Amino acid sequence: MASRRSRGRVEYLMISAVAERFDIHPQTLRLYEREGLINPKRSDGNTRLYDDETLRRLEIVLTLTREMGVNLAGVEVVLNMREQMDRMQNEMDRVLEYVRRQAAERRAGGTGVRRRHALVKVESGPLVKVEEE
Repeated sequence: MASRRSRGRVEYLMISAVAERFDIHPQTLRLYEREGLINPKRSDGNTRLYDDETLRRLEIVLTLTREMGVNLAGVEVVLNMREQMDRMQNEMDRVLEYVRRQAAERRAGGTGVRRRHALVKVESGPLVKVEEE
């Protein structure tokens, strides 16, 4: 395809190919860019170049506008919420990985969290059975 360019391993589509692929006017793509909904890369000659990430984001924009009737302000809100959820998910993944590492260290006899820093005091000694009357 003549409209596909490659920079390293990433392939890019030019605006005309994207417009044809998604059945959208190039001016609409420019509007989405002005509104900050998509952010295509630029060539040295300032030509818009659309990578896979930008195309996925464009698909979300088009789904929201075409199929769900969301206006551009609503699309911006949805996209911002998705980005925030992604950041939160990444943070949760980091926390879970930290907890897993700490648990693995404990199982392996590593230092882990010392008892004096534990949230619950753990005493060692004989078990005492309490009989109910």
